[in-house]
Amino acid sequence: MKQTGQKASAESAKMKAIALMKVPFVDLRAQNTSIRQELQPRLERVLEHAAFILGPEVAQFEQEFAAYLGAKHVAGVANGTDALLLALRALDIGAGDEVIVPANTFAATAEAVIHAGARPVLVDVNPRTFNIDVEQLENHITTRTRAIIPVHLYGQPADLRPILELAKQRGIYVIEDAAQAHGAEYRGSRVGSLGHAACFSFYPAKNLGACGDAGAVATNDDQIALNVRKLRDHGGTEKYQHDLVGYNSRLDTLQAAVLLVKLDYLDEWNRMRRDNARLYTGLLSEIPGIVTPTVLEGVSHVFHLYVVRVQRGNRDELRQYLQGHGVQTGIHYPRPLHLATAFSQLRYRENDFPIAERCARDILSLPMYPELREEQIRYVVERIRSYMKAHV
Repeated sequence: MKQTGQKASAESAKMKAIALMKVPFVDLRAQNTSIRQELQPRLERVLEHAAFILGPEVAQFEQEFAAYLGAKHVAGVANGTDALLLALRALDIGAGDEVIVPANTFAATAEAVIHAGARPVLVDVNPRTFNIDVEQLENHITTRTRAIIPVHLYGQPADLRPILELAKQRGIYVIEDAAQAHGAEYRGSRVGSLGHAACFSFYPAKNLGACGDAGAVATNDDQIALNVRKLRDHGGTEKYQHDLVGYNSRLDTLQAAVLLVKLDYLDEWNRMRRDNARLYTGLLSEIPGIVTPTVLEGVSHVFHLYVVRVQRGNRDELRQYLQGHGVQTGIHYPRPLHLATAFSQLRYRENDFPIAERCARDILSLPMYPELREEQIRYVVERIRSYMKAHV
């Protein structure tokens, strides 16, 4: 009798805990708490030497991140959008030029092209990976095409081999947008080391995130690296040296100090993300109407985001249902570039990029971060299962 009562009490406690479960989309506090004892002395050192602009931690991070990527150079800049802009400007891409970008990406990819003075030319995406569709690329290359920007979306590398081969044949540049793919690998090499240049964002929620805005350009080309270093600091590498009309876009020393600490944990955190993704996929694959991410052979996906497609039922209703049960989700991205008001001057129309439009209707980003616990993942999946059973 006593054992029966204890069992019932334990079950009641478990149900109560589940009812109170909250699953944030990302939990930056948990990550920073885990490394606080290493962060504090790094930050105090910066406060002590007071070299807040291009201090020694910036150069150290640039060296260590370049070594991590297998790239010759890394130049720290203020944010990921500036990284894209400065990479384009370092390649002298501007007015009259065209740059190919995927239709399904964050606005910054196309914004940087426009700020450089060039025109973004959109290409639809692969229906399995949501990365740029390499089979459509050649049809969009013209005599004005100067570069292709493949985006390693959600943490999965774009299929770079055919892109690089096509670019070499046509004499155009490849600029990797690796803002979501820190540590991802393509055929044994880390992304960020394969194109003419690569651009990273260290926005706090990224796999390698600062405690504020930060970014970097990686390259194996000495001249591109020098140009970026000049452009980020008013056109020169020394004070009052202005070889170019530049920008004020320097990686903050305090943020570099944070990134130095976190870089040591990046591979482990990415492993934890992949473990979480495997658990999600194993559980969600049993639910009709939910399509889990495809991972290509020969790549190492780092799951900056875990994105599913809701093929049955109503994606927005499911999202509201999850929110009502304490589960935060996201939509990356709710509107493809060609339908965004900001890019109306490109004169694209609805149905021009049907896969990107389908993504905007169907995709849902579930909570994903290294510290996500197994019971939280199981709770999210059970809530999705409950909704699908009741509404589909």
